[in-house]
Amino acid sequence: MDENNNVSYSVYTPGNHSELNKDEVLDFLFTHLDEYGDQRADIAKCMDYALSEAEGKGGSVLVARENDNVVGALIMNNTGMSGYIPENILVYVAVHNSQRGKGVGKKLAQLAIDNTQGSIALHVEPQNPARHLYEKLGFTNKYLEYRLQR
Repeated sequence: MDENNNVSYSVYTPGNHSELNKDEVLDFLFTHLDEYGDQRADIAKCMDYALSEAEGKGGSVLVARENDNVVGALIMNNTGMSGYIPENILVYVAVHNSQRGKGVGKKLAQLAIDNTQGSIALHVEPQNPARHLYEKLGFTNKYLEYRLQR
């Protein structure tokens, strides 16, 4: 656990997540991802994948707390690939409204980068103000993304 002012940060991985309150983090992400979020069940699948010890799966869940309350969370999934597809994808990151602009999101992202092997991809909608943070952290936008939804 790393301390930053009154906010503490924890990193949970497939072999180290017994102290993680999954429902608390899922509820936080579902609430604070705002218009950039998904259904709670989809966030839960992402977290289960990140914490799975099954071959080809894994990742990490990072949580920021202030006074025992979750004020930020991030989920990173391993892709099981490399080269043409980055080894990791940063799927979800959210910060409580009261903590935005105070460095909590930046610290979560930097801890995720520091605790991850290989390249990292993420998807950001053009109007999402967090994209500027990712650019400052060294992420670049090489491609446009197109999806065929079914």
